[in-house]
Amino acid sequence: MYAIVEIAGQQYKVEEGKKIFVHRMEAAEGENVEFEKVLLIDNDGVITIGEPVIENTVVEGKVLSHPRGDKVIIFKKKRRKGYQKRSGHRQDLTQVEILSIGARGEAKKKSPAKAKVKVKAEAEAEVEVEGKAEVKAETKKAPAKKVAAPKEKTEKKTAEKKAPASKSVKKPAKE
Repeated sequence: MYAIVEIAGQQYKVEEGKKIFVHRMEAAEGENVEFEKVLLIDNDGVITIGEPVIENTVVEGKVLSHPRGDKVIIFKKKRRKGYQKRSGHRQDLTQVEILSIGARGEAKKKSPAKAKVKVKAEAEAEVEVEGKAEVKAETKKAPAKKVAAPKEKTEKKTAEKKAPASKSVKKPAKE
C-alpha cells in the first residue's frame, strides 16, 4: 500500500514504515505530524484518486530529525571578462518516518475511503466508479497482424560459373 501526498508544495510517494526527507518543517523532533493532502492511494491494486484530494484520509508520520542536505556549489562565470563567482547552499531538511496511511481517526484501515473516481479509457469512454470497487477500463486492442503463409520452396537455379575477368593492360598515352 502506498499513497501520493503533497507536503510543503511537493508530491511524495510514501509507504508505511519508510523514511523520507522533506523541506524543513516547524515540528519538533519526536512529534507526530499529519498530512491531509492525500492525492492518491493504491491498496493492493485498488486505486483511489482524489478530486483533487481524498476526503477524510490522512498520512501520519513522526519527525525523526532536522538534518541539512549536501552542499551544492553554484559557480557563475562570464568568459573573457574575468568574472567568476562561487557560492554554496545547503538545504534544511526534515526526516519523517511514515507511521500509517488511512482514514482520519482510525489506527489502521486496510481499504481506502470511498471516493468518486473518473477514468478515461483509450476508447474515449468515461467510467464512473463509486466505493471500493476495482477500477477496470475497457481498451481497444489493435487488430492482430496477419502472418503471411510461408512461400513454397522453388528449385534453386545453379548459376553457371563465369570466367574470371581479364586483366586490362594499360596502354601508353599518345603524344
